[in-house]
Parts: sequence; C-alpha cells; structure tokens
Amino acid sequence: MKKNNPVFAFFASVKLALLILFLLATTSIIGTIIPQKESYQWYVQNYNESTANLFQVLSIPDMYNSWWFLGLLGLLSINLIVCSIDRFPGVWKQITADNLSTKISRIRKMRLSRNWDSAEDKTITTSVLKQKLGQKGWQVEERERDDDTLLFAQKGALTRTGVYIVHASILVIFLGAIVGEITGFKGSVMLPETKATDSIFTFDTRESIHLGFEVLCNRFDIEFYDSGMPKAYKSHLSVFENGKHILDKEIVVNDPLTYKGITFYQSSYQAYEQFLLTVTDLESKKTETVILPFQQQQTLTDLEGVRIGIVNAEAMGQTITNMKVWFDDGEGAASTFWLNAGNQATVERSGKKYSVAGKQMYATGLQVAKDPGVWIVYIGCGMMILGLFIAFFMSHRRIWILIGRQNETTTVILTGSANKNKNGFEETFYTLADTLAPDEEK
Repeated sequence: MKKNNPVFAFFASVKLALLILFLLATTSIIGTIIPQKESYQWYVQNYNESTANLFQVLSIPDMYNSWWFLGLLGLLSINLIVCSIDRFPGVWKQITADNLSTKISRIRKMRLSRNWDSAEDKTITTSVLKQKLGQKGWQVEERERDDDTLLFAQKGALTRTGVYIVHASILVIFLGAIVGEITGFKGSVMLPETKATDSIFTFDTRESIHLGFEVLCNRFDIEFYDSGMPKAYKSHLSVFENGKHILDKEIVVNDPLTYKGITFYQSSYQAYEQFLLTVTDLESKKTETVILPFQQQQTLTDLEGVRIGIVNAEAMGQTITNMKVWFDDGEGAASTFWLNAGNQATVERSGKKYSVAGKQMYATGLQVAKDPGVWIVYIGCGMMILGLFIAFFMSHRRIWILIGRQNETTTVILTGSANKNKNGFEETFYTLADTLAPDEEK
C-alpha cells in the first residue's frame, strides 16, 4: 500500500534526499559569501537598494533562520523519517531472519564454499565444528534438515542498522538545535573592571535577560606587541549568587566561564580614559582601589588624609603605557612619580610607606550563551560517528555448515556471505575454513 501511495513514495525517494542536500549545500555557500545580520543600510551601501530589498524578502541577512532554509531542513527530516519507515522493516527482517531455514539448494550454490570429508562420525564432526567456531567467537545455531545437520553462525547482524543510526543522528542534531533555539539565548555585555552585572542583552532584539546571579569583573589584563597591536587579553571574573561568593575564573579566548548552563566567552575589550589605582598603607595594611578620571584628584575614604591623581600620561595608540601620579597624605609636599601601567611603586612619606599600583581602566567584552540543546547535539554527533563507522567499516557476516553422511563418510560443506567488504570477508572465510577442516584436507 505504501509503495502505491505517490505521496509516500515522493517523500521516501532517494532522489529527493539528494536534491535537498544539493540545495542546502548551495544555499550555505550563499550564506557564507554574503555577510549575515548586518543592517539594511549596510546592504544598500555594499550592493544596491533593489538587491538589498530582495535580500530582505528572501531573508538573506539571516539566512540560516529564514523560512525557506528551515523548510529545507524540515523537508530533509521528513524524507529521513519516511525513508527509514519504508526500508527499515526489510532490514530488520534480514537481521532477525531464520537462517537455519535457508534452502539447501541455495547453500550449495553460494560463491564462497569449501567442501571436505571426515572419517569421524557425523555427531562427533558436528561437535568438533561447533567447538572450533565457538573458540573463534562464532555463536552457533543447529537444526536437523532431513538426514543432514545444518549449523549457522553470524557476526555483525546489527551493522545493517548503521545507515539508520546516521538518519536518527541527523534528527537528534536537529532536535538539539530546536531546543537550544527555543530555550536558550545568545547575547553580550560590556563589563567594566570592578563592576558587576546580573543581566545581559541579546544580539538580535537587545532584550535584557536576567541571569539569576551576578558576574563581577575583578580585573582585565592585556598584553601588546611592540607595534601596539593587542597580543593577548584575559578577564578575572567572580560569580556571586544571593550575595554569596560562588567561584572565581580567569578566562581567555577559548577558555570560558560556565555557571548554571550559561557560558561567558572572552570576545573583546574597551579602553577608558580613566585609571584604576590601588593604594595600600604598608604599615596598617589598609588598602583601597579607586577609579580616577585623567587630571582629577580624589580623596580616599579608607586611608585618612590621602589624596591621589593622574597628572600626565604616555600612550601608544589608545593604550596608556606610563602614568604620572600625584600623591599627598597631608604630611609635607605632595609626591609625584612615574608609574608603568600594570606595575606598582613604593612611596615614602614622613616615616610612612605606601604601595601604589595603577593601570588604565578597561571593560571586558563578554559573549554570553545558554544552549540547553548542546548536549543533545553532542549525542547526535556521537551517534553519527558511530553510525558512519558501522556503515563503512563493519559488515554482516554469515556462515552455514551442512553436515551429511554418504558412503560411510561424513561430508561437510562450508559456505558464507557478507553484505559488504566481500573481498575482506573472502580472506576471513578461507582462513576460517583452514581452521575447521581436518589437517589432511588443508
């Protein structure tokens, strides 16, 4: 009935699968060449207005979420499901077939065959063959067929399911993507040093999403090449929930922070025209960190009488490399000194010593993602690797041994077949035959 149904036959067609895969590959090239998720004006400036309008109609700027691209993926899913429903029952029938009921005439005509005679009784020969096969990892079934005994053994029957495991893996990957799209989010936040946030903004809608906990940027460090180009940068983050410190993590590119399924990736940075200074009284061990605008004084609250400011600075591009610090604790004339960015200096004031560390202030740019479907996708990828390995490197191997009695002699016919890698199985078959046959027959 299914085969006579034109709709079912259409969706089960291999030609349809090939066409869909071709269209997906072709359109993916378009999505790679044409930049995604730019503004309408960007497409007008880089192409022209009519082309930009066409792009909007076809959803080219967000192609992978377009109705037609998702439609192709949906059509592929239907094709895989219907194709599997159509073909899998026949494959399962082969897996579970009663191979001991195979026609004797067919066994005798198989291409791979080895015959020999044995002087032993049929019962003894059968027992010896079953023992030898068992030693080689073949589990033997036995049945009497008229006056003969038929043995059957197989390996890798379930390898016939390899292609259907691949089909299922694609559907599982699609399911993971759907779960991630519906229940997850992707966004970003620019977090200044010493500041914390409990929300981020999505990429598409700029909607604010509450995280349920706070992320604090304790410090941002950056290294530069001699040319002034950034070499490496990292953020020192802390997580707080309900006022309780949970964890600390130093993140760099490709080494993110993950908490409660939400991952923070190091993606960018922003330099400010402000300075981050930390002053420590080396005697009382009191310390205070302040944010200072350029050429402005600030009185510290924890260190009585201490005022500090940045009166001059040297820069390479937008990066401050040295700063001139003005320091006063109310005891005598104020001190001025140069301080390399990221380093610290000791200031001696009327018997007191202070440690001053300073650097330019930065904000760390974090990409934030929550994707509950990622583990489903990983499972699907694992299934695909397993299915491809089974489909390409494993086969269903079967052997039959027909044992009869003729003219006071026991006759043995060994035959076999494999659904794939027939040349490889042929070598295995004749090696097994040499193992089973009596020494005088080898």
